[in-house]
Amino acid sequence: MGLAAEIERIAGLLDFSGAELTGILASEPAPGERLYLCAFAAADGARSWLVVDADGGQVADRRRVREAVWTAALCEVAGDLAFPGDLEELRAHLLQVRMLEAPPGIEEAEAAALALERTLGAPPELATPERLDEIGAAARRLETALDPTRPSAFAGAMQAAHATVEELASEVESAYRLPLVD
Repeated sequence: MGLAAEIERIAGLLDFSGAELTGILASEPAPGERLYLCAFAAADGARSWLVVDADGGQVADRRRVREAVWTAALCEVAGDLAFPGDLEELRAHLLQVRMLEAPPGIEEAEAAALALERTLGAPPELATPERLDEIGAAARRLETALDPTRPSAFAGAMQAAHATVEELASEVESAYRLPLVD
């Protein structure tokens, strides 16, 4: 079963209790531990959260919830920050530069842009620590191919994003649909 079908299956198992399901992210913070971070919106706009396991069982363990949130959020942020533009446009531009000017290293830049585009894929994607590493490596490869002397903008942006991810984790905890246990 593909990930989109899994997410649909999970959505069918959820009790919305007067709230609208607004999103589900699949997260695997540890090998074999598939969790789904589910976001809900009440009629008044208030958000609430729930993490469920692969069987639809509600997760109340604070550590597991935080791990699911951090893994999902970091992968989402990494995907957004991996390249500050449209990779397809960049690839077309690099092709044009190669055809007109053929500067040294242009093939590596083209290959790196394609590799990053393939790494990012199309949603939905399973968030894992390995995926986060793959995105980081592909983003850095592209950065280096485009300008080997420049420090990694991606790495700096990811470090800055940690505060935002922590805010999200705190929001999830404070608006969780069940009591969390330590």
